[in-house]
Amino acid sequence: MNRPAPTTPQSPAPETLRSDARTIGLIGLAHGSSHFFHLLLPPLFPWLIKDFGYSYAELSVLVSLFFVVSGTGQALAGFAVDRFGARPILFAALGSFAVAGLIASSAQGYAMLLAASFFAGLGNAPFHPVDFTILNKRVSQQRIGHAFSVHGLSGNIGWALAPLFMAGITTATGSWRTACFCGALWAITVLLIMVFNRDALDDRAETAHAGAKPAAQAAPKEHPMAFMKLPSVWLCFSFFFWSTCALSAIQSFASPAMQAMYGLPLSVTALIVTGYMLCGAAGMLIGGFLVGRVQRLEKVISVCMLGSGLLLFVVGTGWLPAMAAVAVASIAGLGTGLAGPSRDMLIKRAAPPGATGRVYGTVYSGLDLGFCLAAPVFGFMLDHQMHHAVFFGSAIALLLSVVSAVIVGDGVSKKSKTVLAPA
Repeated sequence: MNRPAPTTPQSPAPETLRSDARTIGLIGLAHGSSHFFHLLLPPLFPWLIKDFGYSYAELSVLVSLFFVVSGTGQALAGFAVDRFGARPILFAALGSFAVAGLIASSAQGYAMLLAASFFAGLGNAPFHPVDFTILNKRVSQQRIGHAFSVHGLSGNIGWALAPLFMAGITTATGSWRTACFCGALWAITVLLIMVFNRDALDDRAETAHAGAKPAAQAAPKEHPMAFMKLPSVWLCFSFFFWSTCALSAIQSFASPAMQAMYGLPLSVTALIVTGYMLCGAAGMLIGGFLVGRVQRLEKVISVCMLGSGLLLFVVGTGWLPAMAAVAVASIAGLGTGLAGPSRDMLIKRAAPPGATGRVYGTVYSGLDLGFCLAAPVFGFMLDHQMHHAVFFGSAIALLLSVVSAVIVGDGVSKKSKTVLAPA
């Protein structure tokens, strides 16, 4: 009599591994595309100024509009995701990116550029509630940390590729309109990939991987706005706001601030942003392994963010040799990257059952608000020759984000102990 081959419980089923990898890869591609469209227009500003005669102040409104629409829409998109499912919202978001690229490619004036920014922001709005809803519902628990790691890494790659793509095509073809049209083609291509692989993105499927709660254990239905009463939601929002303020300062103002402080050419200080993002990407890869091995995630976040804040503070003192300052500022990105997957897992643990989309939408809108408000503050510092304050302000923002993370983590830990305590 033939007996079935014995299975090893510790070994993941190959089909589960393939399914997880497929979903993680698709969401990574989608998330990288959303970050790409953050920078659809900014790399083209020199060409837009040449063709239309706009000032940087006028063009900066395009960036502000993007994040206002994205931040407002992100909070609302979470409700749509919980109501209609994440997959159709993802398809609509990618379609909105394609519309943005097509409008930009045919823009004849400021109004059409504003419309392109509006549709790009509208497309960006749902991505975090969409991405994390699909990942949390489809990826096995033992690989969820790696899923968060790839998600964050793909966003950094999208930021890094957009300037090369847009400015590179514009330089090669002599037309920024061609670059925008190619951006639209990119969005359409990604949308088709998602449609062809839609089964791997179905967050409403009856079958779920390990880690999902059975229906019998589902929490009783609450009012759709009940989650907004939870302090943990607003503390997570606060964490994103402050950490994004620090990121905004580094992305936009660290290079000119360091040029003034250390006397380096912009061609050298521009490497700070590249180095910071690359170190952040490396940190995210490593951070994915920490998530599954650490219970008190706020400790990981605290150590990493405080380390990054300390490095930025040292750069702000002006004590370092010039090239050492560039290296130290870049390495600060490692700590923020390491904290990324732990941050996303902490939000997952803090979210009440059935409100994943709403919580991620509300929490991640803090990111858009941080980008909106930090830029004028740090820009004011540079205009008034407060170059050191750019780095000091970034360090303080990271410290404030740690305070939020510690309070959230403490609340999650107490809640877990209460649930596990015998009656």
